[in-house]
Amino acid sequence: MSSDEHLRDRIIEAIRTVRDPEIPVNLYELGLIYDIQIDAAGGVHITMTLTTPNCPVAELLPQQVEAAVAAVEGVNSATVAVVWEPEWTPDMMSEAAKLDLDFTGKFDPRKFHRPGTTGITIGRKPTDRS
Repeated sequence: MSSDEHLRDRIIEAIRTVRDPEIPVNLYELGLIYDIQIDAAGGVHITMTLTTPNCPVAELLPQQVEAAVAAVEGVNSATVAVVWEPEWTPDMMSEAAKLDLDFTGKFDPRKFHRPGTTGITIGRKPTDRS
C-alpha cells in the first residue's frame, strides 16, 4: 500500500468518527462524502453533502469533518466544501448503513416495539376499572 493510500485510509477512518446526531451512522457510511483530494503538500480537500439543506446541524457537521481530518498525522491542512449536486439519496449509503437503518425494504415491527407497550393501544383511552 502506498503512503497516499495509507493516508487516505486514515482520513476515511477519521471521517467515520463523525456522526449525524439524528442518524446513528457515520457520515462516510451514509454516503455524504463525495470526494477526498490529497495534494503533495498534505492538504486535504473534502467535498461532501448533507441529507437535506434544512439539516439542523448543517454548519456543525462540515466543521467536525474538517477537524477530524486535520487531526490525522500527515495532513497539513483540511478544507470542506458542501455541495448540493448531486442530491443525496438513501441509495448512496453503504450496505452496512442500510442494514443499520433497516433500509432493506423489509419491515420488522420488533424494531419499533417499546417495552411496556402493546402496539394496539394507540388512540385508546384508559378504561375506568373501579
